Amino acid sequence: MRTVTAKGPTVEQAIQNALNEMNTTKDNVTIRILEEPQDKISGDFTSKYAKVEVTLNEGEIDIIKQFLNDIFKAMNLKVDIHAHYDEDILYIEMISKDTGVIIGRRGQTLDALQYLTSLVVNKNTKNYIKLSLDIEGYREKRKNSLQDLADRIAQKVEKSRSKYILEPMNPYERRIIHSSLQNYKNIITYSEGEEPHRYVVIDYRRESI
Repeated sequence: MRTVTAKGPTVEQAIQNALNEMNTTKDNVTIRILEEPQDKISGDFTSKYAKVEVTLNEGEIDIIKQFLNDIFKAMNLKVDIHAHYDEDILYIEMISKDTGVIIGRRGQTLDALQYLTSLVVNKNTKNYIKLSLDIEGYREKRKNSLQDLADRIAQKVEKSRSKYILEPMNPYERRIIHSSLQNYKNIITYSEGEEPHRYVVIDYRRESI
C-alpha cells in the first residue's frame, strides 16, 4: 500500500499533485485531508497550503476480489466482482445468476459477506476502509421497499392510533425506518428487543397531559 503526502494552494490541487506523483486517478485512492488552506493574515507574507494524504487502494481491491472469489468458488457460484471508490467508501458490486443465494433471507447472507470482507481488508491496514457490498442493486431496492412499508404502516397507525411492531431487522434497516418517518408529526418510532431480534415499533404520538 503506497501513501503520498502532498501540498497545494487548494485541497483539490494538493490531491492532484499527489495523483500526478503516483500516476493514478482519484477512483483508485483514499484521500485524507490533513490541513485546510488558510488566507493570508495581515502582516504575514506566507500563506498556509492545503496538505493531504493520498493512499493507493489497488492492493485492497485485489485482496477483496481474491477473498470473495475463493468463497464463491467453494460455493460453486459464478460471480463477477467490480470495485470502485466513491470518496472514502469502497463499493463492491457483484453480478450473478445466483443472486438469491448470495443475498439470503432478508439480506442476511449478503450482510455476513460484507462483515467478513471488511474484517479481511482491514486486518493489516493503517486507515480503516469503509466497505459496501451489494449485488444487482439489492440494497437500493431493499431501501425503497422499507421506505414504502414504513409509509404504509405510518398511515395505518395514524388512522387507528395504535402501535405496529415490525419484524426484526439489522441496525442499518432500522435506521431506514426511523429516518423515513421522522417528519410524521403524529408518529414516533423506537426500537425494542435484543440483537439479533431487535425490532422497530411505529406508534401514535400521544400528547402528554
